Amino acid sequence: MRIALVEDDIEIGQLMGLWLKEAGFTYQHYTDGKTFLRDLQRESFDLLVLDWMLPDMNGDQILLWVRERVDWPLPVIFVTALDSEEDIVRGLSLGADDYMTKPLRRNEFLARLRALGRRTYAQSEEKAKFLLPPYEVDVASRTILVSGKPVELTQKEYELSYFLLRNVGRILSRGHILENVWGQAEKLNTRTVDTHISRIRGKLGFLPEYGWRLSSVYTHGYRLEQLVTEQLVTE
Repeated sequence: MRIALVEDDIEIGQLMGLWLKEAGFTYQHYTDGKTFLRDLQRESFDLLVLDWMLPDMNGDQILLWVRERVDWPLPVIFVTALDSEEDIVRGLSLGADDYMTKPLRRNEFLARLRALGRRTYAQSEEKAKFLLPPYEVDVASRTILVSGKPVELTQKEYELSYFLLRNVGRILSRGHILENVWGQAEKLNTRTVDTHISRIRGKLGFLPEYGWRLSSVYTHGYRLEQLVTEQLVTE
């Protein structure tokens, strides 16, 4: 998972970041709310770890912004020193998915993140095969079939297609795609993503006439959508 960590205490943030890295997660650490919200308008994350007391704005303000403006499921877990029942109830009532109080315990923290990820993205869990007609993905052989016929793809084209098909309906930033497909977000030009998107759009038929749309989202990235019957009739 790609995690946004919003924590203004540098030492605590570094410790949490170390735990995340050791557990195999990628993350970006923010020490204030405004920088995070600015980045969120062009980046995508699988999960948000949010402190309540920040130097420029409170965590509840950030949570309300996320719930009002982010149009993909972004699970949020509060990690804060506020430990009263009233604070916990308020956080959950505002839309947080989980709430933990400091000091943290490493194994519990990681277990809660994994559980929250499973609940949110259960439909995209790793499987030997999965179907999204007319597409069939065979993970073992790293093959994608369209209407039963295998499509010739390079390694990166397969990995990009697989990532998109596991995240149908979600906006995925170019940085998010680079991290998951190429393993890095800074060393490669984002045009690499654009070029590969163009190739797989044609090879796999991610086009409205086939019931799918792979579209560019301005300033953000890409979204693969399966069109409903009504959309197909009007387009």
